[in-house]
Order: sequence, then structure tokens, then C-alpha cells
Amino acid sequence: MCLVRFALANIRRRPERFVLSVLGIALAIGCVTVVRTISASFAITGADSVSDVLGEAQLWAVPAAGVKYDADAQALFANGPAPAFAAPDGWTVTRTLSGVIEINGQSVALRGNDETPSGQAVVGAPLAERLGLKTGDHVTVGGRDLTVDVSGSGQSLTVSSSLAQTIVGSDGWWLIYAPPGEEKRRDLGHTFGNAVGLESTSDPSVTPDPDGHGLIYDTVGGSGPLTFEQKFSALFSGKVTGSTLGLISIIGLGLGFVIAVSSFLAAVAERKREFGIMSSIGLADEVLYFFLVESAIVFIAAYVVGVFGAGVAVALVIPGIATPTAWLQASAMVAAFLPAMAIVGALVPVHRLLQQRPVELLGDR
Repeated sequence: MCLVRFALANIRRRPERFVLSVLGIALAIGCVTVVRTISASFAITGADSVSDVLGEAQLWAVPAAGVKYDADAQALFANGPAPAFAAPDGWTVTRTLSGVIEINGQSVALRGNDETPSGQAVVGAPLAERLGLKTGDHVTVGGRDLTVDVSGSGQSLTVSSSLAQTIVGSDGWWLIYAPPGEEKRRDLGHTFGNAVGLESTSDPSVTPDPDGHGLIYDTVGGSGPLTFEQKFSALFSGKVTGSTLGLISIIGLGLGFVIAVSSFLAAVAERKREFGIMSSIGLADEVLYFFLVESAIVFIAAYVVGVFGAGVAVALVIPGIATPTAWLQASAMVAAFLPAMAIVGALVPVHRLLQQRPVELLGDR
């Protein structure tokens, strides 16, 4: 507590340096937090979108043109017709037609299957909230008036196959269910793929061959502890962190660290005589502890300002992408850097200080 009071007294003595240091580091932390918030939001969105597609299916057969994510519709849609094959005995396959339409001026992912009754539109709860719909309301899809049934947690609107085909054509995919008792087998994709003549993979980063007949994603098999949904979300997140925006955030964090070190080096230069006196009476260790405490105060203040500033920025600029959960995840990740940055930020100037003898620190030069 004595060191804390000593550090706070020094901050009050030079408030302008403290404010400038905090703002410089906070700007870097805020930059990283914004990028990581967007990245975490895309990761959450990726996991939710693929879960909305798969349901309980073990295999997912996509067209040769693959599938795409529509940011406005916040869902996946097929980029071509579902591959043609004859399912082996014991396997259950369900075709889902897929496309993007516009309802009330908003992009919506349209799905079509044989299980949805004619005259009904099954709307996921998040989509219903976005469109302002509730169970029993009516919505016009493809020129037909349908009764809304709010069900599920996805961003898709599901209608009968006949209606969907008149709107999106034959674009879609297959959901494949393993025979009873074999749902957890790790070779389902390989077994089914060999039977129907399609390639299979458990890696969502692998895309279909445009000149091929389609691809089967195995959501159960594959090595490693991650599920298919987690791999898919990591793929979404990596597109943000690996982009130019991610590189800029890393550079910004490095600049923030340079600002911190420069500030502490300037503080050392100004207070050489003071620390020379402390070292001459055997308090050299206290000099190190003092800088560690002051460094921690600066970084904690910068972290609080940076993450809250980033939260306000994403809430105002990109409210449709960033979520509070993603912001909390990003804030926790950025907090992991602080101890190392604070310690190194204090050690660099103190190391230079302690390399000199007390008599040199007490000199005029």
C-alpha cells in the first residue's frame, strides 16, 4: 500500500503525463478490442449458422458451387443445386432448398423442405424478432400469404418445398442421417461418400471442387477435440484476425506498448537523483517495485478506458454484428496481455536505471 500511495502521489504530481500515457495505450487496447469483438461475433455467428443448418444430421452434402454466408441475412445459403445421388439402404436423407429473399426490406435466408405444411412459414426466433413477427402473424413469401410459426433459434424462414422451388429453384443441400445405432461412428463421411461417389471431409475450410459433383461434410468424424461447429466458427473468426484489420490491431497494440515504455523512460530520466538517493541507502529493490506498481496502475486505467471505449464504438457503429458476449470475450482476451506488458514496461526503464551506480545517478549529468 505504501508503494501504491507513492505511485499515486507521483501521478498527481505529473497528471498530464499519466493522462497522455493512458490515452495512448487505451487507444491501442481499444483498437484490438474492436477487432477481437468483431472476430468473436463472427465466430458466434458461424457456429449458430451451421447449427441452424445441421440440426441433428451427421453429414451435410453441399453443391459443387459450395455454400456462402450472407451477412445481411445472417445465415448460410446454397450457391447451386444439391448433388444428385442414390442413398444406400438404412440412411435417411432430407433435401433442403436454400436461397436469399427480401421481406419487409430485409434480407432473409429462405429454406424449403417437405416437412413444412403448405400455407405455413416457420421462422426462427431471432429472425422473428428482427422482422417484428410472432406466431399467428401473416407474411408474404413468393406472392403467397403464409401463417407464421415462430420456432427454433436460427435466422432462417422455412416454407414448403414446392413454394421454395418456385422462388430459389433447385439450389440447396442434403442433410444425411446415419442408420440407427451408428450416429457416433467416426467414419460416416468416408462410408457414405464411397457409397454415393462423393468426396468427404471433416474440415470446413475445404471447399468443393467447382468441376466436381459436390462435397460431404462429416460433422462427427475428424481428429482433435473440436466439433464441426467449433471448427466452422474458428474459420469465420480467422477471416477477421487474419485480415488487414487484424494486422492493424496488432500494430496498434505494439505502438501502445512503445508509448508506455517511452513514458516510463522519460520518468526515469526526470527522477534520476530521487532514485539515486533511494539506491544509495539500499532501496534499489523498492525502485523496481515502485515502477511495477505505477506501470500496473497505468495499464489498468488504460484497459478500462480502452475496452469501454471499444464497447461504445462497436455499439454505435456496428450494432448488428457485435454482441455483448463477443465484447466480453474480446475484453477477456485483451486482459491476458496486460500483466506481461505492465511488467516488461517497468523492467525496461528500471534495467537501464539500475545499470548505473548511485553516485552516477546523483550527478548533474
